[in-house]
Amino acid sequence: MLNDTLTTVSILVLHGPNLNLLGLREPDIYGSVTLDKINQLLEEEGKQLEVKVCALQSNHEGVLVDAVHDALGKHQGILINPAAYTHTSVAIRDALAAVALPVVEVHLSNVYQREAFRHHSFIAPIAVGQISGFGEESYRLGLHALVHHLRK
Repeated sequence: MLNDTLTTVSILVLHGPNLNLLGLREPDIYGSVTLDKINQLLEEEGKQLEVKVCALQSNHEGVLVDAVHDALGKHQGILINPAAYTHTSVAIRDALAAVALPVVEVHLSNVYQREAFRHHSFIAPIAVGQISGFGEESYRLGLHALVHHLRK
């Protein structure tokens, strides 16, 4: 699909609510890594993969929906940790479906080992795949999976 080496592949990374508190927030569940560190990791990994990584975090559903809409024509794929919106946001799900860009959903914790309400994702049915439970490594693995999908 995107095997032309002259094509600059750009990935939009979206971080949902409360992820700005990583490093402080429930470290027993989410670890001690900060969001800045995750974004730095993704940027470095992007360079290795020869893709551009653009990250945005918001606690506001509409901001995330607008970012998905704005991705059209700018990005070739979306890596998203919708956080709590995973289980509640039909709006984000519909925005992702509307732009029809490949999406990989990631989570720091294994949501299936947690409360039952976290076992349902509105995003998973429209995503290429879902990676959870590997801490910040979930993001790196998700980026690799998305780039692999785009290049195959």
